Amino acid sequence: MILAAGRGDRLRPHTDATPKPLLEVAGKPLIQWHIEALAAGGIAELVINHAWLGDQIEAVLGDGSAFGVQISYSPEPEGALETGGGIFQALPLLRDGAEDEDAPFLVVNGDVLTDIDFARLPRRIAGLAHLVMVPNPTHHPAGDFCLQGEQVTLNSGPRLTFSGIGLYRPSLFGRCQRGAFPLAPLLQVAIAEGRVSGELHPGLWIDVGTAERLAEANRVMRASVPMK
Repeated sequence: MILAAGRGDRLRPHTDATPKPLLEVAGKPLIQWHIEALAAGGIAELVINHAWLGDQIEAVLGDGSAFGVQISYSPEPEGALETGGGIFQALPLLRDGAEDEDAPFLVVNGDVLTDIDFARLPRRIAGLAHLVMVPNPTHHPAGDFCLQGEQVTLNSGPRLTFSGIGLYRPSLFGRCQRGAFPLAPLLQVAIAEGRVSGELHPGLWIDVGTAERLAEANRVMRASVPMK
C-alpha cells in the first residue's frame, strides 16, 4: 500500500492544484519512483489511498498496467483518515486473495524518496510489524524509536527515525474502528509488548515534506539518474 492521501500543506502552493504524490522529482511523479521500485522488487499488486485531488492520481496512474502492476484505490473523505484510519479502511483490499488473512503487507509513505531494495524486505514476520528505520535527519534529530539488534524498542538502543516503510499484520488493527486515527499509538503499544522487529536502511531517504526537501530530492535524483 502506498499512502497518498495527505494534503501537503507544507508544500503549498505546489500542492494547491497538484496532489503531493504527483509532484515531479527528476522528471517523473514522486509516487512513480515507488511504483517502479516496488515492481522491480517483485510486488505487483498495489493499493493506493487518496483524498486531496485523488481523481488526478487515478487519472495519471490508471490501473497500473503501464508500470507492470495492478493498482486498486481506496478513496477517503475530505480531510483524509490519517495513517492508521487509511490503512484500516483499505484492509479488505489488502487481504483480497490472501490465503492467510493475517499475512503481513507492506506500506510505504508516498511522500518519501528512497533507494531501498523492496525485494530484500522480509515476506514473513514473527510479530505484528516490521519497521524500516533510518538515521535521524537534521529536521528530526530526536528520532522516533530505538533499534536493539533486530528488535524495535521504545527506550533501549540507538534512537532512529521511522522511515514510513513497514510491514504490518492486519491483527495490528484488530481493535480499531472505522474513522480517522493515527498509526503511531498502535505501534507504540506493539513495541512495548515486544512484537515489532526492525532494520536500519543506511542509504538514500528523503522526507519530501517541504519545498526545500522537494528541491533536495530533485538535486539528488538528477545527479544519480543518467540524462536521456
